[in-house]
Amino acid sequence: METKNALSAFAALAQDSRLAVFRLLVQAGPLGLAASKIAEQLGIPPSSLSFHLKELSHADLVVPLQKGRFVIYSVNFDTMNALMAFMTENCCGGVPCSPTLLCADGSKEVVT
Repeated sequence: METKNALSAFAALAQDSRLAVFRLLVQAGPLGLAASKIAEQLGIPPSSLSFHLKELSHADLVVPLQKGRFVIYSVNFDTMNALMAFMTENCCGGVPCSPTLLCADGSKEVVT
């Protein structure tokens, strides 16, 4: 993922309602949810939700699919995974990361 695309995704997610929508759609999985169900579950007015879904769509984080008279939104898992890979690409200088504990004597201990 290019930095420009990552910045677009982060900008889209840097808002309470959009982050909540994205997290709800991640939980829904590939089948997604109708916009009306998203609005109902999160208590977001339909006009506001349309704006937020448009922003997430422009960042390629969600994909709309017309099914009859409903629009079903689902997460673009390829973009989500690319964003996660972008964030961890240089994690720990290529050495596997493990959580550590700071001991009373100031030393660090790897938690396994």
